[in-house]
Amino acid sequence: MNDFDYAMAPDSGAALAALGPDAKLIAGGTNLLDLMKENLLRPARLVDINRLPLAGIEALADGGLRLGALARNAATAYHPLVRERLPLLSSAILAGASPQIRNMASNGGNLLQRTRCYYFYDAGVPCNKRQPGSGCPAIGGLARQHAILGASAHCIATHPSDMCVALAALDAVVHVRSLRGPREIPFAAFHRLPGDTPELDNTLADDELIEYIVVPASEQYAAHSVYLKLRERQSYAFALVSVAAALDLDSAGRVRSARVALGGVAHKPWRDPAAEELLSGQLPDIAAFERVATRLLQGAQPQGIGVGSNVFKLPMAHRAIVRALETAMQGTVRNTGENLQ
Repeated sequence: MNDFDYAMAPDSGAALAALGPDAKLIAGGTNLLDLMKENLLRPARLVDINRLPLAGIEALADGGLRLGALARNAATAYHPLVRERLPLLSSAILAGASPQIRNMASNGGNLLQRTRCYYFYDAGVPCNKRQPGSGCPAIGGLARQHAILGASAHCIATHPSDMCVALAALDAVVHVRSLRGPREIPFAAFHRLPGDTPELDNTLADDELIEYIVVPASEQYAAHSVYLKLRERQSYAFALVSVAAALDLDSAGRVRSARVALGGVAHKPWRDPAAEELLSGQLPDIAAFERVATRLLQGAQPQGIGVGSNVFKLPMAHRAIVRALETAMQGTVRNTGENLQ
C-alpha cells in the first residue's frame, strides 16, 4: 500500500472542500481499503467523513424513508422502520457480504463499490476499467461471473451490490451535494452501463458527496416481496443471479403493480418497467411470470468460452425470476441474516 495523508472532516463543507483528483472520502472503507491494498487505487489523501451527521434513518411525511449515507448496512437492515416498510431492502442487505462487513459498510459506500471481476482485481492483466483502452481479457475468456445484459465490446463486468438491486426495484433517489449545491439522482440513472467508458461506474461527479437515499412510500409491497440470491456458496459470495421481486395485489388477488430487478447479470441493477407492466391487472400465475422473465432477459447474450462461459446464467435467471415472483405472490420472506436460495 502506498503512503497517504489522512484527515477527519468536521462537517460536509470541509469534506467537499477536500475533494480532488488525488483525494478519496472514507467511511467504512470495506471496498476502498481492498482497492488500496491491491494497488488498484492510490489516493494521496483519505478524508474521513464519519463525523458528518449522515447516519440517521427516518420516516418522511409522505410515507417514504430517508436512509443516511453513513448509516451502516446492518443498522439499516435491522432498523424497525426498514423491516416494517421495506422488507425487500432489509432482506437484500442481509444477503450480502458477512455480518462483520455489514457492521462496517456504509449505505453510501455500498452504492459506490467497484466490480468484483477477477480481471479488474488482477493488476497483472489488462482491464479497461482500470486503464481505458488496454483491453478486456474477460471477453472470450473465463466469464462465469460476468454480464449477460447491457455489456459492451469494452467491458462485461457486473455490479456486485445486493442492496442496490432492491433500491432499484423500489425507485430510490440518491441525494448528493457538492460546493455547487444539492442534486437528486433517480436510482435508475445513478449507475451506468459500460458502453465506451467502462471506467465510469456511476454518474456521481468527482466533487459530490452522497448525503442520503430516499425510498418512496412502498408499503403496498411489504406483504408480497422477496429477495432471491443464487450463488456458489451460502456464505459471503457474490450473486450469480439475484432477483428483487415485489407485488401489490388487490382484494381479488390481481396485480395492481409489480417491481422486478435483477443483480449479477449487468454492470448495474437491471430493471425493465415494460416487463413489470405485463403483470398489471393480471391474476398472477406461472404463465404470466414466464412472460415477465422472457421480457426481462430480452437481448441477453452469454459471455466466455467453454467451461468458462456463463451461458448457464440465461436459464438460471429465467427460472429465478419465475421462482421469485411465485414466492412473492405467496407472501413476504423476511430474512433474519441469510438469503433465500
